[in-house]
Amino acid sequence: MPDDHPSALPALTALTPACLDPALAAGPQVFGILKDAILSMRLVPGQALSEPEIGTQLGVSRTPVREALAQLRALHLVETRPSRGSFVTKLNAAKLQEAQFLREALEIANVTRIVELGMSADVRAAIAENLAGQAAAIVDRDHLGFHRIDDAFHGLIADGTGFPRAAQVLHDEKAQLDRLRVISLNDPARLSTLHADHTGLFDAMIAQDKALATEIARDHTRAVLGLLQDLAEQNAAFFDPS
Repeated sequence: MPDDHPSALPALTALTPACLDPALAAGPQVFGILKDAILSMRLVPGQALSEPEIGTQLGVSRTPVREALAQLRALHLVETRPSRGSFVTKLNAAKLQEAQFLREALEIANVTRIVELGMSADVRAAIAENLAGQAAAIVDRDHLGFHRIDDAFHGLIADGTGFPRAAQVLHDEKAQLDRLRVISLNDPARLSTLHADHTGLFDAMIAQDKALATEIARDHTRAVLGLLQDLAEQNAAFFDPS
């Protein structure tokens, strides 16, 4: 069977020694750098990952690289094939649907709790600032910047629940969706729609309108799957055909 994976890493411009803090353990830092590169699509689905090359680019031994790849395998972002090496996993429709199901449940739970408890002044100010940042990213046509600010928006809502693990659990469970979201953000109209959703959700939470906030959160988290078929057709090389 022919190998449809790229045979080598692209220029790893985002993976530079300057990213690493020598005072901290290398393994977690390598994991964070690779994960960010995968989720932002700088390392694309199907991309071959060379342990020696990653180690050379980051100025670390192969041990922390192996540790990082093992963590990424646990998140289903990397797969290792016997005698062939490690690859960035391709997007899989079933896994994306499962990730959306989990994300929706978590997002609605977070929004509901904030509506019931009321939003603190600190959280309100942070979200308002975040929404302004989203608007600026749209003007600048910075879709990757928008993606980062979008993530932060949902993280702020999770932080507002008062449960310290809420943001981390949400971040981990939606990892499979993040790459699909990055592809979808190439459309400037999509960014404006997301910003409008976020603004409406913010207003509904402030008003403590549980029905409206829940409806917006549910529709918002489901929207990306509505684009799945078109995105898969337009980016077939990134998707697992099975």
